[in-house]
Amino acid sequence: MGKFGLELEEEKIVMVSFSKFKKHLGNKFSFLGFDFRWKESRNKKDYIVMETNPKRMTKSLKAFSAWCKENRNNRIRKIVDMVNRKLRGYFNYYAIQGNSIKINKFYSIATGILYKWLNRRSQRKRFNFEEFNKKMKYYGLIKPRILKSLYKQMSIEDYSFV
Repeated sequence: MGKFGLELEEEKIVMVSFSKFKKHLGNKFSFLGFDFRWKESRNKKDYIVMETNPKRMTKSLKAFSAWCKENRNNRIRKIVDMVNRKLRGYFNYYAIQGNSIKINKFYSIATGILYKWLNRRSQRKRFNFEEFNKKMKYYGLIKPRILKSLYKQMSIEDYSFV
């Protein structure tokens, strides 16, 4: 790292014991917006689970809410197009195998936020949640889906070591 003029910040470096033999300790760590922890499958095999870090999800939802508040007066077509871009970007990063619960939670909260701010466009309530869902289906609001397999994402062939 010194070759490129990079340094590690001592305050942010933490050594974590992350072994499948010590999984009973409940150790987990966060890296690049994901929490990593050990889990046991139905057939008693150990595997690592990658889930969205709650702090990152909260930060993303706050930013989404602020964006909805600023842009609620635009046309619905324009709003839905931009929301689709935001959701697609979030799903492209976080939608991996094993993270579907957090992805669906983010989607439901984000659509609730969008519903809230679209209903505050005038003095009266525009529509109920059923009408909102029909409107979003008409304008083509995307649904969450798992985009990448965890094994394909973390395969060693994808990385070149020089």
